Amino acid sequence: MDFEALVKHISTIQSTLQAQAAHAVNLALTARNWLMGCYIVEFEQNGEDRAAYGEQLLKKLEQRLNVKGLNERRFREFRRLYLVYPQLKEPIAQYILAGSEIRHTLSAEFADPIRRSPTAESSQYIQSAQNKWITPPEKLFSRLSSTHLNVISPIDNPVKRAFYEMEAIRGCWSVKELDRQINSLYYERSGLSKNKEALSALVQRQAMPLQPKDIINTPVTMEFLGLNDRALVTESDLEQSILDNLQRFLLEMGHGFCFEARQKRILIDGDYFFADLVFYHRILKCHVIVELKIDKFRHEYASQLNLYLNYFKAEVMQPDDNPPVGILLCTEKGDTLVKYATAGLDPNIFVQKYMIELPTEEEIKKFISTANY
Repeated sequence: MDFEALVKHISTIQSTLQAQAAHAVNLALTARNWLMGCYIVEFEQNGEDRAAYGEQLLKKLEQRLNVKGLNERRFREFRRLYLVYPQLKEPIAQYILAGSEIRHTLSAEFADPIRRSPTAESSQYIQSAQNKWITPPEKLFSRLSSTHLNVISPIDNPVKRAFYEMEAIRGCWSVKELDRQINSLYYERSGLSKNKEALSALVQRQAMPLQPKDIINTPVTMEFLGLNDRALVTESDLEQSILDNLQRFLLEMGHGFCFEARQKRILIDGDYFFADLVFYHRILKCHVIVELKIDKFRHEYASQLNLYLNYFKAEVMQPDDNPPVGILLCTEKGDTLVKYATAGLDPNIFVQKYMIELPTEEEIKKFISTANY
């Protein structure tokens, strides 16, 4: 064995055992979170003195425990994890029983709440288990970290939730990547794509593999765009579809919009910028710049649109025109982030959420049931 071989062996040992340690920590965290959620729900339903605490239970629990990281918000997450994933009972029980120290410490105290928790024999779970798109509980426990489950569990639609479970497992998504895919409507885009494998391959190229260290406000509805006929949905696809269905898009946006330009080229200090869509509003007597994004609102999007508005005021606006208006269309937006990001910018910037036609649950179930992961 030479020095280079020594370096290779040491590096392999480090990366392999570090990954195993991270995985072990994640199993323990998932078990901890689920068990705490189980106990909280058990107390809320059967606690002898539960009436004395009521809605203040989780806050009182935080104050009494006084443990860093265990606060009211986290307890709500634990309770949600337990209620959304009752099927984790079996793999977590096996995990607890496999550790002698854990078994001796918890067995007597945790037996009753666990015994009363939903099981595979409950009618609700039998009905769900008959559907092939349900992710096996052992895979949920062993392949997804507690943070992954925390990101997915707020999703109400069980089919959509199973879709992200499956894709996160198959793609080895980091938590950051999973969050990005949810915010960019990957579920909806997959259903709107005839070539789902091509879309999945595109997303995987953009994904970051999981590493041990990674343990006007009314939505604009665009079902008329016919995006289900397209193989992939990108910003250029969205833009082209709007132009292909321009009349209905303008009616959805409101009265008075007149189309003027697509990818309007703007030259500033020798650099070219391109505004997605430019309209002129005959009633407001001003230009309207529309920017299209296929993910959630980010603060830099507002700055970009503000740049375009300032350019139009200086270079395009006529003496009898009113100041231009900017509309930013995103899949999701947080009102507080929008408020802070647009404070001090042009007051004529409006951030709106748009929705595209969703696929049927049958189509998504079929896609999930035929996937290999």
